[in-house]
Amino acid sequence: MYPFFKRLFDLLVSLIVFLIILPFMIPIVIILLLTGEHYVFYLQKRIGYKNRYFNIIKFATMLKNSPNMGTGLITVRNDPRLLPIGGFLRMTKINELPQILNVLKGDMSIVGPRPLVDKTFNAYPEDIRKHVYDSVPGITGIGSIIFRDEEQLLTNTKMDRVEYYNRVIAPYKGELEMWYNKHKSLRVDFWIIFLTAWSIISPNTKLPHKVFKNLPERTFADIQ
Repeated sequence: MYPFFKRLFDLLVSLIVFLIILPFMIPIVIILLLTGEHYVFYLQKRIGYKNRYFNIIKFATMLKNSPNMGTGLITVRNDPRLLPIGGFLRMTKINELPQILNVLKGDMSIVGPRPLVDKTFNAYPEDIRKHVYDSVPGITGIGSIIFRDEEQLLTNTKMDRVEYYNRVIAPYKGELEMWYNKHKSLRVDFWIIFLTAWSIISPNTKLPHKVFKNLPERTFADIQ
C-alpha cells in the first residue's frame, strides 16, 4: 500500500505547493527574463525510476554553456558561471521548485534518491547504480540533506574536485540513497521533508543523524 499512498501524497502536496508558490515564482521568472541570458527554465536529462531517462525542470541558475566551461558538471561556491541571482536560487534551493511539475507528471516524488546525470551517476559503485532507482527519484532525500553543502565541500577540498567527488562524495551519498531504499515509509518521508526544511534554517544541523540513528557511517566523506 505504500506506493499508492506515496503517490497520492505526492499529488496532493505538489498541487497545494504549486498553488501556494505560484505568486512567488512570478517575480523570479521576471528577474531571470531581465538578467543573465534571459532564459527561465533549465531542462536536463536525468536518470529516473528503473534507470529510465526523463527531463528535470529547474529555474536557470548558470550560463547555458556551463557544462563545457570551467569545472564542467561540478559546481563550486561562488562559481563564476552563475547567473546574477543563480547563487541565491541555489543556496535557498528555490531553483528546485519547478520540479513540482515533474512530481505532478510522475517522473519524480517529493522524497527519494536524487536523479543524476550520467557522469555523476557513473561515479556510484556498480551495485548502487543497479538498484538506487528502484525508488522514484525525489526533489529531496537523505543524500540531499547530508550533502546539502556539497558545493562548499568541493570548494574547500585540496584534492582534484572530480577525484574528490568520485572517491569521497559519490560512495557515501550512494550508501545514503540505498539506506532510503531499505527503510522508505511514509514516516521516513515525513521526517525527510521536515529535515529538509530544518537544514535550510540550520545548515550545520546534526539532527538527521539523531533522527535516523542507523544511517551509514561516514568514511571517506571526512577526507578534505
